[in-house]
Amino acid sequence: MSSPLDGFRILDLSRVLAGPYCTMMLGDLGAEVIKVERPGAGDDTRAWGPPFVGGESAYYLCANRNKKSITVNLKAEKGREIVRQLAKISDVLIENYKVGELTEMGLGYEALRELNPGLVYCSITGYGQNGPNKDLPGYDFIIQGRGGVMSITGEPDGEPMKVGVAIVDITAGLYAANAIQAALLARTRTGKGQAIDISLLDAQVAWLANVASSYLVSGKRPGRFGNAHATIVPYQSFKANDGFFCLAVGNDGQWQKLCQVIGQPTWASDPRFATNPARVQHREILVPVLQEVFATRDIAFWLREIAAGGIPCGPVQTLDEVFADPQVMARDMIWTVPHPTAGEVRLVGSPLKLSETPVSARLHPPLVGEHTEEVLMALLSYSRDEIRNLRQEKAI
Repeated sequence: MSSPLDGFRILDLSRVLAGPYCTMMLGDLGAEVIKVERPGAGDDTRAWGPPFVGGESAYYLCANRNKKSITVNLKAEKGREIVRQLAKISDVLIENYKVGELTEMGLGYEALRELNPGLVYCSITGYGQNGPNKDLPGYDFIIQGRGGVMSITGEPDGEPMKVGVAIVDITAGLYAANAIQAALLARTRTGKGQAIDISLLDAQVAWLANVASSYLVSGKRPGRFGNAHATIVPYQSFKANDGFFCLAVGNDGQWQKLCQVIGQPTWASDPRFATNPARVQHREILVPVLQEVFATRDIAFWLREIAAGGIPCGPVQTLDEVFADPQVMARDMIWTVPHPTAGEVRLVGSPLKLSETPVSARLHPPLVGEHTEEVLMALLSYSRDEIRNLRQEKAI
């Protein structure tokens, strides 16, 4: 059964996380991804450890399956010529160099579209291709601060807090993958490629979602609520006598059921708590008394009783618990992939479940330059002697 993007070729000049995560998704969907890396060093993340397995960092492994790796020296003209030749026969080029850097090398969109009018050229940068800060480097942590998410994350009386994963990079990669597929679809109608400009800052501002909308509507600066919700109560973590669990009461009917479960039926009709707006207004009264109740029993008791009442709840799991979770296992969210130096590696599976064209791990995260000769010979018709000379000249 063919994959959704079978037959599409992606030339990947990106490194670290946002770009590689994007191209891994496209690779999972069946695209041929050619990852261009620096000779000797490769992607920066190859050195970001420990932990390492088989000489490869866990960080690198997380975003680079279903790709072929070639090493090319973009500072050498013969290296740049290899990229031009590959761009000529590719559907997509993705890069995350500083604004204008590839243009100075003769590898910008305007130059490559002359060679391949159908090329979709996706650039991922910190701040975008225009604006007063377009030349600043983009780092996930800096963008989380500047883009506002840290101001709404953390305890009300604590310091601003970042998200525990590089969520800006990940979401920028998701937006890029979406835009690339839309551009490929548009090309089927027009025959033309186009440039795509993805900014980490834009991505982070975009997924502020309802919090941003509340500010734009009200003009009021939102605060931090820790694990609580700004406009729904109770919707947060609570501490049982042996740890924390999550409770999400999404409507007044669920609230009424919860009052029965916890043995406080009068709270359902108490005017301070009967409706969600009232509960939000009186959260400083309600949350402490709920906490007193939940502290009397263990997590297992509350999850069992609350779930039986049809009220959303769940545990706060550590990663060992996550990957042993029967639901996570049933959803095939751990992929074990053969690997040339590690024997095999375990990777987080894809969340994309397609009934007719399922995703799969066709290729292990490649060793640096593992496919250089294969790609140059099979796609560009280089001879072994020519490849040997390119190595001697440090072009690959």
